[in-house]
Amino acid sequence: MAATPQKPAAATPRRKVSRHRGEGQWAAGHFTPLNGNEQFKKDDDGLNVRTRIETIYSKRGFDSIDPNDLRGRMRWWGLYTQRKPGIDGGKTAILEPEELDDSYFMLRVRIDGGRLTTQQLRVIGEISQEFARGTADITDRQNVQYHWIRIEDVPEIWNRLEAVGLSTTEACGDTPRVVIGSPVAGIAADEIIDGSPAIDEIQRRIIGNKAFSNLPRKFKSAISGSPLLDVAHEINDIAFVGVNHPEHGPGFDLWVGGGLSTNPKIGVRLGAWVPLDEVPEVYEGVISIFRDYGYRRLRTRARLKFLVADWGAEKFRQVLEDEYLKRALVDGPAPAQPVERWRDHVGVHRQKDGRFYVGFAPRVGRVDGATLTKIAELAEAHGSGRVRTTVEQKMIILDVEEAQVESLSEALEALDLTTRPSPFRRGTMACTGIEYCKLAIVETKARGSSLIDELERRIPDFDEPITININGCPNACARIQVADIGLKGLLVLNDKGEQVEGYQVHLGGALGLEAGFGRKVRGLKVTSDELPDYVERVLKRFQDEREDGERFATWAARASEEALS
Repeated sequence: MAATPQKPAAATPRRKVSRHRGEGQWAAGHFTPLNGNEQFKKDDDGLNVRTRIETIYSKRGFDSIDPNDLRGRMRWWGLYTQRKPGIDGGKTAILEPEELDDSYFMLRVRIDGGRLTTQQLRVIGEISQEFARGTADITDRQNVQYHWIRIEDVPEIWNRLEAVGLSTTEACGDTPRVVIGSPVAGIAADEIIDGSPAIDEIQRRIIGNKAFSNLPRKFKSAISGSPLLDVAHEINDIAFVGVNHPEHGPGFDLWVGGGLSTNPKIGVRLGAWVPLDEVPEVYEGVISIFRDYGYRRLRTRARLKFLVADWGAEKFRQVLEDEYLKRALVDGPAPAQPVERWRDHVGVHRQKDGRFYVGFAPRVGRVDGATLTKIAELAEAHGSGRVRTTVEQKMIILDVEEAQVESLSEALEALDLTTRPSPFRRGTMACTGIEYCKLAIVETKARGSSLIDELERRIPDFDEPITININGCPNACARIQVADIGLKGLLVLNDKGEQVEGYQVHLGGALGLEAGFGRKVRGLKVTSDELPDYVERVLKRFQDEREDGERFATWAARASEEALS
C-alpha cells in the first residue's frame, strides 16, 4: 500500500528581532533618542520652559500648557502636577497621566546644604500662606515642598524666592538636584572639614548650566565633613565624605553609584582622597561621566548606579582620571564609623565658637507656612539669623547664646516642635503619600503622625534609637530599605477579604553602622489599621530578646521569622 502523502511542515514564523542602538550612551555615539523622555529633552532643553511659563502659561492658564512641558520640562523648574483629589490608590497604575493630574502643582524649593537665613525662611513661610494654602513640607533632602500652586502665581513666587537668594532651578527633572550637606557645616565642634565652599562653587558652575541640564536621569549629591555621616552618603549618586588623610590632612573620601527605588544599591568608594578645593572639579568629572556614558535607553536603568555596577569602582575611577580630570587622584582612607546612633542633630549642642545650636523635630516633616514664619521670628528673637534643614526632616536654629537656649526650647515646645522628642517622634519619616503624589498608593503623613502618638502611649519606656520610614509607593523617597522598620505602601486584603491600604514590611536596614538593606519576611504585610499593633509587637519582642547594646537592625537580622511577624 502506497504511503499517504504528508503535508509539508508549516514554516516556523520568523520572530522579529528588535534591535536598539546600545544603551543610548552619548560617548558611544548613540544620540538618537530611544524613549519619549529623551526625545522631548532633545527637542528643547528643560531650562528653556521658564520663558514659556512666564510669558504664556501663567497668563493663559493651565489648559494652555504643552503636554511635554507639563509632564516633562516643567520639572526643570521644580514643578510637578499634583494628584487630583479623590482618586484611590487602586487606580494609580491604571489611569493615564492626564486623568491623575490636578490643575495645581507641587513646587520644590531647593535648599543646598540645608542652609537658610531667617529672612529666607520667613519668605518661604509667607509664600506658603499666600499661594500654597499653608502647605510647606520639609523633605529628606533638605528642601521645602509646596502644594496647591497655580501656574498663574509661579512667576511671582520665583520673584520673591530669588529676591532672597533662593531658587527652584533644577529642583526636579533629569538634572543635578539639590546638593545636600551637613546642616552643622562650619559650626560643629567635632567637624572634620567644612564642605560649604564646595557646595557654593558647584552651584555656581553646574546648576542652571546647559552643559549639565540633560542627564539620563536625576543626579543626587551629598557633601559632609561631619563624623556623624549625616547626609546618607551611601545612597547618593555622588558623595564626598569627610576624612583625615595621614599625610595630607582633612579632605573627602569619594563615593559614587548609590541609590534606592525598586533596585537599591549602596554606593561604592573609589578609594580616592579629594581636597576641598578640588571637590567641584571632581564633581564635574563624575557628572560628566553620567551625562556621556549613562544609559539612556530604558528609564529603569538610567541611574548612575547601574553604570557603576557594570563598570566597577576601578574602571570608573580610571575613566574619571584619564578622560575627565587628566590626572591621577590621591589614594585615601575610608571614613570612620560614627560613634553616635542619631545623626539628625536634634537637641542642644555646643558650637565650636561657644554658642549653641538647637535641633528640633516636626512631625514627619509636616509643617506649614505659619509655623515656618514663627520659627524665623523665634530664631531672631533669640539672637539667631540662621536656620538649617536636615536629611531627617528636622530643623536646627544656629548661633544661640547659652542664656537663650532654655527660653528658645520652651518656645519651640509650644509650637509642638520638641527638642527632646521620643525615639518615635525623632525616628519616623514619611514621604508625601497619596494626599498629593500621583505615584502613591496609600496615605503616609497622617499615618506616620498617628503612629507616633500610639507608640508613645503604648511603649513609653522605649529608649533605643529606632527609625520608622513610611513610603506611599515602591519608589523609596522615604528611604524604606535603610530604616529599622521600612513600610512600603500597597493595597492588601483585610480579614474580611476587602482591599484596603497597607504596607509591606522591610526590617533591619541601616546607614552608617553596617549599612545595608535588611530583610523582608516572606508575606509580611500589614493593613494600615493593624500597623500600630504590629510595630508595638515587634518592638516589644526586640526589648525582650536583645542582647546588651544590640541595635534593632542587628537583632532583626538574627531574629526568627516568627519573632518578626
